[in-house]
Amino acid sequence: AGILTALPHEFLSKVAKAELGVAPLSLAALPPGMFQPKKDAERAKCKAVVEELIKEYGQKLIGWRKVPVDNAKADLGPSALSGEPAIEQVIIAAAEGVRGQDFERKLYAIRKRASHQLRGDSSLTQAKMFYVCSLSAKVMIYKGMFTTEQLFHYFPDLADQDYTSHLAMVHSRFSTNTFPSWDRAQPCRYMSHNGEINTIRGNKNWMRARQGLVKSEYYTD
Repeated sequence: AGILTALPHEFLSKVAKAELGVAPLSLAALPPGMFQPKKDAERAKCKAVVEELIKEYGQKLIGWRKVPVDNAKADLGPSALSGEPAIEQVIIAAAEGVRGQDFERKLYAIRKRASHQLRGDSSLTQAKMFYVCSLSAKVMIYKGMFTTEQLFHYFPDLADQDYTSHLAMVHSRFSTNTFPSWDRAQPCRYMSHNGEINTIRGNKNWMRARQGLVKSEYYTD
């Protein structure tokens, strides 16, 4: 289960000041939910790759925030506990003159490149624990391998009175043909998705057939 909301600016400014010691954030700054390997060395490598990509795309790293979680209150089951990742949020500020869709495109490229590079890294024993739930200046996602009721117990952030949003979309699903996992929970990075997981092989093949023709003036090669 998971929840997608608009970016809660008041909440983010409060925690950034209290936990990272930075001034109240402008609307250009954001944190996504980011799963990380439990092993310290592997988590450090993942963070280094993300930070290097942020620099490559000319944006500004503000800092990393460890997301508070409450296992006892959420009462996670053994399967969820065995695959539980470390969860951190990275706060990024847009470079001078970068706004709106330009910023979104850079964040999209950072997310995709980091995901491809790290989830396919054979040197990481916990590579699949790296997962970027959301990386957007518009929305933020909290999610995990639990029920909707456990979701709100697990993440104290969601009960904070300063966490306000004009939008809140909760998504839950029961996997019938794939084993549940943290990264498969709540697959809606935006507003919708293809619910037919059975067609995933066909979808991948169609994309491979088209990828040679896919290009855009808004992205680099």
